[in-house]
Parts: sequence; structure tokens; C-alpha cells
Amino acid sequence: MTEAAPAFLAVARFDKPHGLKGEALLFALTDEPDRVFVAGRALTPLDGSGRPSGPPVTIERAKRYHRQWLFRFQGVGSRTGLEQWPRACLLGVPTRELTPPRNDQLYKHEIPGVAVVVNRERVGVVSDLLSGPGGDLLEIDIAGRQHLVPFRRPIVKRVDRAAREIELDPPPGLLEL
Repeated sequence: MTEAAPAFLAVARFDKPHGLKGEALLFALTDEPDRVFVAGRALTPLDGSGRPSGPPVTIERAKRYHRQWLFRFQGVGSRTGLEQWPRACLLGVPTRELTPPRNDQLYKHEIPGVAVVVNRERVGVVSDLLSGPGGDLLEIDIAGRQHLVPFRRPIVKRVDRAAREIELDPPPGLLEL
């Protein structure tokens, strides 16, 4: 059984103020930043559970800036206002405004509880998705033991959203550690 989609999904993470005129650096958390980060779109601060935690801010301008995005929000004209924002604050938009995932994709909140299959045999269940400097890791419960597996090709062969399965092709020994 799939849980209901949340009302909001995080699309950006606040990094820090930039300059003196109220611009902010943010990390994109969406695969479609050019479509999502448009003038006039409201972004809502979210708490750790993905629920709104403050009034929305409206994008006045957003552009790529190195590996991040440089934003100007309507009504924010100085650095002072942004210095009050907590670091790593998540900003989200209503789920209905985003492109739904394809059948070979999962939202982050859908990953825990997904079955893990190797050679057409169910071997475990994903308990969490962890982010690290080298990329995301699946935390998989196999017979009561936790295993960390890189969440990327070629180890991940297939993701099936409808079947709630992730098929792996792990290198020898990876799941025996």
C-alpha cells in the first residue's frame, strides 16, 4: 500500500545570503529547476516532516550560479532579512504543481519500505535513503542486518514504482558484508 503523497515537496535548500542586496544561494533538490524556479512561483518553508513552517516567499528572479542557484525574493531587499533564515531550510511547492515521477522513479518519501530484488528474488527491504558526499545510499534490511548500497547505476538495474521494487545487480560480496 502506497502512502498518500505529501501536500508539499522540497525543491530547494537554502544555503546562505549572497551579497548585500537580498540575494540568496540555494541548492536545487528538483530534477527540473529551470521549470520550477520561475519568477512568480511561491516557495514555502518546510519543517523536517515536509509540513509548512512559515509564510511563502515569491521568486522575483532565479538563475544558475556555479553548482547552486542565485535567488532574489520579492520584498527581500537586504542581506539582513536572509540572515534570520536557518541554514539548510527546505523550501517546497505543492505536489500538484510538480511533474509526477515516471514509473522508473520514486519520490524520496516513497523509498522506505520498497522491496529489494536480486536475480528475481526478494532479498530485503529499503529502510532509508541516506545522503552522503559520494551520493545517495540505500540502507537495506536483509535478514535483520543493515547494508548500505550506492543508489546508482550499474548497481541499481531497475526501479519499478508500481511494483514498489528496486532491482539490484550488486558486485560480489556487497550484500554479504
